[in-house]
Amino acid sequence: MLNGVKLVPLGRQHLDGVGRLVRDPSSVRHTRIPEPAPPDFPERWLERYEAGRSEGTREAFAIEDETGAFLGVALAPSVERVERSAELGYIVAPEARGRGVGTEALRLLTEWALSEKGAERIELLIAVDNEPSKVVAARCGYVREGVLRSVYVKEGVRDDLEVWSRLPSDPPPA
Repeated sequence: MLNGVKLVPLGRQHLDGVGRLVRDPSSVRHTRIPEPAPPDFPERWLERYEAGRSEGTREAFAIEDETGAFLGVALAPSVERVERSAELGYIVAPEARGRGVGTEALRLLTEWALSEKGAERIELLIAVDNEPSKVVAARCGYVREGVLRSVYVKEGVRDDLEVWSRLPSDPPPA
């Protein structure tokens, strides 16, 4: 556990932290958080992930430090059991950025997807202008596959996303 970073199942106790992420312009710009987010977005988001957790189709973790302080979220928005694949994502709180939190959270989340879910393919979908997230992906051994052009629509604006992947057979990150 680098820097004391750990993943714990996202719960009601993390809603204040999620609310802060929803109000952070950088988090909103680079994620699927709606803009503007409805006031009850953190609660509805948690409900969707709790339902997905019980169905085995998605998962959400809070990223915490050794004291239990909220550092962000690590997510599996999609877990496909038959295909043995997962899409993963992460949002690091502004005050925790630049300290390796995102890298350690993605490392732990990747380990979870491979060992707990038996994933044979893991994907990250990263906004083309989100350079810090691409650095995290590369540090965690993900391979950039290409760009999905004009695939994501937010507030009526189409955007491109990069696809990064990791397979169990890929070499471990350096």
